[in-house]
Amino acid sequence: MFKVKDHYYKKAKNEKFVARSIYKLEEIDKKYKVIKPMSRVLDLGYYPGSWTQYCSQKLGEGGLIVGLDIQEVNTKINELSNVKLLKKDIFEVQRMSDIGENELFDCVISDMAPKTTGIKSVDQDRSLNLVEAVFEVLPLFLKNNGNFVIKVFDSNDAQVYLKTQRSRFHKFAFLKPKSTRSVSKEFFVIGLGFKA
Repeated sequence: MFKVKDHYYKKAKNEKFVARSIYKLEEIDKKYKVIKPMSRVLDLGYYPGSWTQYCSQKLGEGGLIVGLDIQEVNTKINELSNVKLLKKDIFEVQRMSDIGENELFDCVISDMAPKTTGIKSVDQDRSLNLVEAVFEVLPLFLKNNGNFVIKVFDSNDAQVYLKTQRSRFHKFAFLKPKSTRSVSKEFFVIGLGFKA
């Protein structure tokens, strides 16, 4: 896979982050204040873990970030004291105790993407399937008034679906962060104040 060694890629390497996607979450958080110090965050499809790293720094010692992914646990970031990583399929989790937790999260974030084929319509459909599935399980994890961030591949179907979810939050916004590659069709949905 050809990797663009751009400004954000080099910046991430220099700042010891495992991926350039850190800067997407950083921009979202600066603008919308989704992650509060000493809170509890769930990172769905965290691997390789730059969003988890960002949250770990932001939350501080009193906070907790739980990362779930179907990939093997990234031991490089699992050593962080406020991080707990699990090799688990989010869609097989039925209750909080399945991930060893009993308290809902203040924020749920997801930079998950489907396995891409390069066929635009197929990739858009797969992305939307993931997004719909995450919205469906959200009440299992996110506390009342909590915040939510998820990646979406833009399509007409995605826009139509997202309109149906707007009323579940007090504030609902879309953002394409500056660090997103210009060719990318992805954007992020930010939901603030979940109505559980």
